[in-house]
Amino acid sequence: MTGLRTAVRSDASCRDFGDDAARREAVRRRDPAADGRFVYAVATTGVYCRPSCPSREARRENVAFYADAAAARRAGYRPCLRCRPDGGTAAERHAEAVAAACRAIDAAEAEPRLADLAVGAGMSPHHFHRTFKRLTGVTPKGYAAARRAERLRDGLAGAETVTAAFHDAGYGGSGRFYAEAPAVLGMTPSAYRDGGAKARIRYAIAACSLGHILVAATETGVCAIRFGDDREGLEAELRARFPNADLAPGDAGFARTVAAVTGFVERPEAPLDLPLDVRGTAFQRRVWEALRRIPPGATASYADVAAVIGAPKAVRAVAGACAANPVALAIPCHRVVRGDGALSGYRWGVARKRALLEREAKR
Repeated sequence: MTGLRTAVRSDASCRDFGDDAARREAVRRRDPAADGRFVYAVATTGVYCRPSCPSREARRENVAFYADAAAARRAGYRPCLRCRPDGGTAAERHAEAVAAACRAIDAAEAEPRLADLAVGAGMSPHHFHRTFKRLTGVTPKGYAAARRAERLRDGLAGAETVTAAFHDAGYGGSGRFYAEAPAVLGMTPSAYRDGGAKARIRYAIAACSLGHILVAATETGVCAIRFGDDREGLEAELRARFPNADLAPGDAGFARTVAAVTGFVERPEAPLDLPLDVRGTAFQRRVWEALRRIPPGATASYADVAAVIGAPKAVRAVAGACAANPVALAIPCHRVVRGDGALSGYRWGVARKRALLEREAKR
């Protein structure tokens, strides 16, 4: 136990992080950037920690610095059970814990309780909830709801009954199921199961300066706005998505909606404010709502959008939500660009994205 008796002597091999004063300041700030560069040990507890450990600050004369965990162990110290200095960084541990929680949610027949997920992650419920949302962009409850919705959409097509599908998807009761189904499916569950049977979808295809554009709507609102090179291809896409729906040309009232969309393409002077009927995961809907707040003539990066929705690390997920956008223009994913200003991809072609942004900038 020599190391405990000589706690005030710092290990000379950790000088690559500067002097003891710099290391003490890093510990005082609980600086995560110092993790992996050195550890510190406390003589009165016999424990060594990461610089970012949230434990109470020790008296200066009781603290020793070591180059790494192995050096601290050789000096007779044991690892802190709170910051776990022998494992990966805090960020790595949090990512592993959240990934494990996602797997647990995926495998569970019923939605796991927050407290149980937190115990599995080795965190308090509050800390786990905050960490999960920071890393995934949604709460554990939101993630579970999105996975339920995915299982429902996948299961409805082959289910003998709607009741069997919602039980298999993990909905605990019919009340929750029927409350969430319209937002998840965009129509009644039975209609979705039958490929849109009994669902009435009006649509029209118009020519514009960027090719052709299809606009389709349910009784609730616009469910699709798509660019294409020809009418046949756009109509085939719509019929493939809803093979059994009652697809009908729009009436005179619907023509005004189509005119508003095509007019926006040519003169994008104000937001395209239409009632929408779009389905997606909880995360996708948050991204889409953020996109609708970007005004014509402005752009935002994927990182900007991720920050706005409170998930700054979910940049790739934001890009995926943009790519899944079913209603061009009404949800203006064309206004999202890379951090360096480059246009990146666009579901309906980068040339169309560039043209839309140039027109909006001129207006």
